[in-house]
Order: sequence, then structure tokens, then C-alpha cells
Amino acid sequence: MNVDVPLRDGSLLDHVIAEARGALGRRQRADGHWVFDLEADATIPSEYIMLNHYLDEREPGREAELAAYIRSIQEEHGGWPLFHRGDFDMSASVKAYYALKLAGDDINAPHMQRAREAIHARGGAEKANVFTRYALALFGEVPWHAVPVMPVELLLAPSWFPVTIYRISYWSRTVVVPLLILAALKPRAKNPTRTRIQELFLTPPLAITRWQSNPTGHWGGTVFLAIDKVLRWIEPHAPKGLRKRAIDKALAFFTERLNGEDGLGAIFPAMANSVMAMEALGFAKDDPKVVTAKLSIKKLLTPGEGKAFCQPCVSPIWDTGLAALAMMEAGESGQSMSSCCDWLKDRQILDLKGDWAVKRPHVRPGGWAFQYNNAHYPDVDDTAVVAMALHRADAGKYAESISRAAEWIEGMQSSNGGWGAFDVDNADAYLNHIPFADHGALLDPPTADVSARCISFLAQIGYERTHPVMVRGIGYLKREQEQDGSWFGRWGTNYVYGTWSVLNALNAAGEDMRQPYIRRAVDWLIQQQNSDGGWGEDGATYWKERRYERKASTPSQAAWAVLGLMAAGEVDHPAVKRGVDYLVAAPREANGRWVEPWFTAVGFPRVFYLRYHGYAAIFPLQALARYRDLKAGNSKTVRYGM
Repeated sequence: MNVDVPLRDGSLLDHVIAEARGALGRRQRADGHWVFDLEADATIPSEYIMLNHYLDEREPGREAELAAYIRSIQEEHGGWPLFHRGDFDMSASVKAYYALKLAGDDINAPHMQRAREAIHARGGAEKANVFTRYALALFGEVPWHAVPVMPVELLLAPSWFPVTIYRISYWSRTVVVPLLILAALKPRAKNPTRTRIQELFLTPPLAITRWQSNPTGHWGGTVFLAIDKVLRWIEPHAPKGLRKRAIDKALAFFTERLNGEDGLGAIFPAMANSVMAMEALGFAKDDPKVVTAKLSIKKLLTPGEGKAFCQPCVSPIWDTGLAALAMMEAGESGQSMSSCCDWLKDRQILDLKGDWAVKRPHVRPGGWAFQYNNAHYPDVDDTAVVAMALHRADAGKYAESISRAAEWIEGMQSSNGGWGAFDVDNADAYLNHIPFADHGALLDPPTADVSARCISFLAQIGYERTHPVMVRGIGYLKREQEQDGSWFGRWGTNYVYGTWSVLNALNAAGEDMRQPYIRRAVDWLIQQQNSDGGWGEDGATYWKERRYERKASTPSQAAWAVLGLMAAGEVDHPAVKRGVDYLVAAPREANGRWVEPWFTAVGFPRVFYLRYHGYAAIFPLQALARYRDLKAGNSKTVRYGM
């Protein structure tokens, strides 16, 4: 939706900002909030189809739509990647192939032949990860000894025990607890079409004697492999009474957190596991818990903008907080911002103490979730962003909400000075060595990007750099800086995201932005600029050996880089002007959003990537509006925490 008529630079910049602001404003819902599609890889729509066939509750029309989506993202290498134009991923490819076959695709069709050849060339389906092997075990495609032993009796372990559900992340906890019931009961999918995928294995699964591996190569992994062998011998002899008590406790845990139509953990894998666990335990199909849990899954389906898919979750709080900040940066005020902020205020979690309170029992709740409703699992990152938006909109009107958010964020600071996303000190690194943890996403330790957001918020509302919380937080950020000057981006791709986040925080906190460690970050950002003026990091940068891989410039990453440089006082630097020129000239869709097929966010590095469809509508607008205001004003200092 670029303009074709020649305009002076200032007029063109104003025009693009006005157009993008208007387009984003039209996306606002009647009650004040924003929500955009959240897209992952082929795994989630594949698992949706597999769940239907597990339960024998097929939806031919819907499955045909999802199958079309899965086919559309098959890459030239024949398999399915974790992100747009990414490398082959075995687990995503095995699930995608199985889902397409369940949906009725002929295995002799060219796309299925290509997928099968790609899977064979990389070692066969036996090389899939642990979670995929659990799914295949439920369908009888692999024996149950293909998965690590995770006894449901873990639910009965005391808090001091080295492996408990509260030592793992919220997302792992909600996925694993119903999965432990399934592993104990070992139910079999109904699979009404008797569809199998034995043709994907190079060795018949029953002939494979070694399924488990050391996920990290560490000596601790060798120890855990030995423990797995012992548990495999012990588990069949577990006392029936003990097992029943453990299953009952697991059931009580997840049914308490079913979360209505928003679902367990408000994330697809946990919702799906809860449905299968209740079915395995004999719940009737018309049981209200089952009916509601299934509805929560269906609510993740989206027609998308051009293609239908199933989302891993929804992101309205995050989308709304970010959109509000961008709109205010662009000059929006009045009723649209008032209704947006009122909507956010009403969703603050003020009464329920969720799982985070196990380690912080005396802290009052005051956070926001990521989804519409997820009261057991408020998100530190969302809380900081929302509270910054409320403070910027009307610090007096929302004073109580802002104060409660600050109190909760203070209480959620980990012992090393940083913040994780959902828990405190969720960093028992030895758990990464257990065979079950081959996905590398079991924990929620503090990260630079989340910590930066917390510091940005606290600084914006008046916390001095000398405040003990700020001292510890800034100290953590300094220790986390990479040798080249950048910061790792846990929830966004990657070092551009982390570096932007931290530079915002340091500026907001009143750090001298001329300090050498900050100048190293500025130099790093400038060095990463592409020849077209934009920035573009590949999802592969989460592998150390591919640390510096770039891809085509993306509007989101270009906006982060420009915002980060401006936070460091570089509004007049030629790199910023080139970045702005890139954003102004970059193609936009008919709906006003910048064209961005790339995934610029992360669920779990190296395992699960995300494409926030709102990022390409929000961040470029914020960057351009801030640039215009700083160039026009007397001060070149960024005033806000984000």
C-alpha cells in the first residue's frame, strides 16, 4: 500500500505514519482491545488433526483447510521447518506427514513422496523428539519404551526432591501433568481410519532397542539415562494405591486450572493433553469439563488472513499493550486509548495467587496474562508492557493498577537480579540433562529481554537507578551482555531483539549512554545493518555455530534496531536514517501492515518459533513516529521505557 506519487521526505514520512496509524486504529475491536493472529509451524495444526482422529471426532471440512495450510508451508527440502524458509525439522515433518495422511492425502502424491524421502534421508521417524514419540506411542506407532520414564508419582514428590512439577516452567508443567496420566494409563487412539505411518521408519520401531539419548552430552545426562533404566524396571511394580493417589493428584492439579473456554495454561498442547487425559480416565463426552476443554481448542482456530490455521495460543493482552504504545507514539489519544486502557485495567489479576506464589507466597498478585484469561499464569513481560502503556496514557487514573503491577514485578525478581517470564528462580539447569528434556525448553530462567522490560517499566514510573531492585537488575543486564556487545533475545529473534530491549531499559534507567559497554552494543547494531538499510536475523542464530546468520531485512527487526539506536542517543546517525528510509519504502499490505512473512519471535529457541502477525503493524509505526518526534523536537532523548 505504498504511495506512488513523489513526496518530499518529511511529507512521505508523515504520510506513512498517518496511513499506518489509521490502519492499526481500524484493527481495534469495539471494546478497545487488539488481537492479531499468532502463527507457529506445522506442528499445531497437525496435532489438531491428530487429536480429532485420536478421539474419533473428525471434522472433514476443517481438516481439509488445515491440510491445505500444512501443504502450503512445506519447504523445498521436502519437509517442514520451524519457521519460514527454515531448515528441515524431523518432528514437525513427521507430524505434518501423519496429519496429511489422516486427512486423506495419498502417500503417492508428489508432496508426500518428497516428505517421505526427506524424512528417510535424515534418519527416519525414529529420530523424532520425545514429545513426538509420545504422540506416536498414543497411536501405537512406537512402543511405550520409546519414551523416557516419567512416572506420575512425581506429583507426590516433596518440594525438596530434585524433580518436581514446580521446578519446571509453567508451560512444561501444564503440558506434562496430563501427559503423565497418559503415560501411566497408556491409552490407544481410536484412529477410526486405522491410518499408520510405519513407512517413515528406517528400522521397524519394535526392533529398535535404544530410543533414549543424552540431550546435552553432559555427564549428568549419562547419569539420568541410568536412572531411566532403573525406573523402567521399577515402574510396572509401583503399588496400585500409590499410583491411584498420584493420578488423582494430577487430575486435581489440571482440572483446577482448566481455565474455562481459555483452556489449561491457555496453550494448545496442554489443552489437548487435558482432553486426552480426561478421555483416558473415563470422563463422559458430555461432561462439562470435557466439553469446555474441547471448545477452548476450537477457539484457537483462525481463518487467518489468507489461510486457515490453528494457533498455539492467542495474544490479546500483549497485542493490545504494544499497539497502545505505538498508537500513543503516533499521537493517538482520546476515546480509543481510554477504551483500550480500561479494557486492560479490567484484566489485571488481583485476587488469585497462581503457581508463581509457590516461591513467592507473601507477594500480592498484580500481573496480567498473555491471553484473554489465564489467571494462574500471569506473565511478567506482559505486565511490564501493559503497565507502561497505562502509565503513559493516564498515570493518575490508573495509579492503583500501576502500583500493584510494580509491587508484583518487584516480588518476581529472581535471586540473580533478573526476571523470568512466569516464575522466580526457575533455573535448575540439571533438569536440562534428563532424557525427557531433549526439546531444551523445560525451564523459565531469567532473561535479558524480560528483565529489560521490567527495568524499563520501573524506571518509567520513577524508580531511581540507585533503588536496590534497579541496581540488581542493571547488574544482571551487564553480566548478561555478550562479548560482541549484544544481548540475547529469548522471546524475539534474536540479538537485535535483546539489544533493543536492553538499550531501552538502560536509557530509561538513566544510565550514561556514552559508557563503553553501551557503545559496544550500539556498534554491534550498526554493524548488523543490511545493505538495504534494514536488519534481519535468522532463527538459526539460536545455534551458536550459526550465530551471525542473516536473512532478508524484516520491518519488525529494522524497527527494533532503529528504536534501540535512538534509545542510545543516535537519532542523527546515518544508520538510523537508512533504517527509517527502509521502513518508509518497504512494501505494505492492503490492510496497512508491512509485508513480513518471516518469523521474528520465539516460543522456545531451537524448538518452537512464532510469527506475531501484529508485529509488522505495530513496531514500524512506533519507530517511525518516534524518529519524527525526536527529529522535530529540541531533545534527542527518548522519554519512555519502551
